[in-house]
Amino acid sequence: MELTITDGIVRGVRGADAPMTELAVRARTIANLLPLLCARAGVKIVHNADRNYTGIRFETKAAGPVVLEMPMGEEPYRLVQEFIDPDKAGRTEVELRRFPQIYKPHGIAIITADFLRSNGFLK
Repeated sequence: MELTITDGIVRGVRGADAPMTELAVRARTIANLLPLLCARAGVKIVHNADRNYTGIRFETKAAGPVVLEMPMGEEPYRLVQEFIDPDKAGRTEVELRRFPQIYKPHGIAIITADFLRSNGFLK
């Protein structure tokens, strides 16, 4: 399933309505290569216009949603834990890890799954 977020409104997107940008295609490719452990976590492709990213969202039970943000330009992939409410410092997200773009989609899928599993986000 894919979601779009624009002006704080979340909408489900299916079929021909889904964005066909380079980032969206890359996110779909990586999501299709994720292990079953990640698929059980409720993986969704998210196109967030409010925060200006496209990514793969994992609904973890341990710590809330975690998003693998697709890189723009030469930036690395970012794995970010999102907070529903801001924490005491006012942050709405915490960056957990960065991956350089030297890896192919299969490598990014394996690295992400292994990181989430080994740090207790997925069980």
